[in-house]
Amino acid sequence: MDDSVLETIGSPLVRVSGPDGGTVAAKLESRNPGGSAKDRPASAMVAAAEDAGELEPGDELVEPSSGNTGVGIAVAAAAKGYDATIVMPASKSPERRRLLRAYGATVELVDGDITAARERADELVAQGMVQLSQFDNPANPGAHYETTGPEILDQLDGRTPDALVCGVGTGGTITGVGRRLRETFPDVDVVAVEPEANAVLSGDDPGEDAFQGMGPGFVSPNLDTDLLDGVLRVDLADAETECRRLAREEGILVGQSSGASNLAARRVARAFVDGEPPGYRPVAVDGWEPRPDAGTAGPDPLVLTVYWDSGERYMSTGLFDANDG
Repeated sequence: MDDSVLETIGSPLVRVSGPDGGTVAAKLESRNPGGSAKDRPASAMVAAAEDAGELEPGDELVEPSSGNTGVGIAVAAAAKGYDATIVMPASKSPERRRLLRAYGATVELVDGDITAARERADELVAQGMVQLSQFDNPANPGAHYETTGPEILDQLDGRTPDALVCGVGTGGTITGVGRRLRETFPDVDVVAVEPEANAVLSGDDPGEDAFQGMGPGFVSPNLDTDLLDGVLRVDLADAETECRRLAREEGILVGQSSGASNLAARRVARAFVDGEPPGYRPVAVDGWEPRPDAGTAGPDPLVLTVYWDSGERYMSTGLFDANDG
């Protein structure tokens, strides 16, 4: 018997559609108690703040979030008896607001993107609230290093992964999982996925904040760019088409960032099977250099990815209403 809902954090690794001669497998993070991958860093950041004496009974948490981290913090706050305020861009889906309120959190909406939400959260910190700072808190990637990565290693059934292809928001997941995989599999590629219209890792100027949960418009301090073998870009419309395909053909309901991650993972798997370069873009960060063997794989390649949350959080956006023929 678990003593807290936070002890139930964990998710399966599931084989999904991939090219003949290769395998694509995804972590279904919607199986976490708060419904997303962000339950892991949320719980870890709260625990780290308690251990450091920065968070004590009676304190109120505040965090800027596009949704999922906020929900994870609301879950952890409810389980541990804290009040929480989540500052969120007003453009994000109404389902996320309702979930936050259902867990007892206060929701404050701001005009603009996540940068505007961060500025407002900083103002509330000045008024006495405690911010966990998901973009630069080392407990964020640490949570994935300590939990998601080891889970994947246990679930590989003896196979060697050739690549981790993973969407980037705070950078916590790709950094924590990538570091853990590299320790066991030094040759595994670690590939970031970002929106075509907000591709700052590829060197573009910040663009539109249309992808929910991916592409914040800046390079997060928690993203270990030295770990990356390159970047792939995915258009929002293509990601949404992939979300509908996953639901209708594989029975897996996911949101936009998951669709983008899966589409990129399938592209990499196809390139590996065909013996072609996967087409990683360079990371536009000073001093970044690709590894010499990046973009190659052995026979029967295995590409890993992450599905961040459930498509139930996107119903009001019309994501699943389109008919792709």
